[in-house]
Amino acid sequence: MAKFAGKIGFSNTIETSPGVWSNEVIEKTYVGDVLKTSLRYQNDLQINDNVILSERISIIADIFVNNNIQNIKYVIHMGAKWAVTEFDVRYPRIILTLGGVYNG
Repeated sequence: MAKFAGKIGFSNTIETSPGVWSNEVIEKTYVGDVLKTSLRYQNDLQINDNVILSERISIIADIFVNNNIQNIKYVIHMGAKWAVTEFDVRYPRIILTLGGVYNG
């Protein structure tokens, strides 16, 4: 089983001034295990194919992840930001399924 060490991005919507909202991204470093890895190309009638990373990463859940699991947006892995498409909560671990490249 391969090991994972990287950053996970959490996005919170905050009010910067009355009536104005913006996203604040916090990146935290986590370690864990890579459970499954596969890459595939998806052609949506575009010029270039999209790369989809179907990977599952298991991390140890700390208090911050437990309180902000709904705010997880991406994982930095293999030099790119990958969107998190699914959470599987199995305390004390959380398994994150990665999808396409994150464009947020």
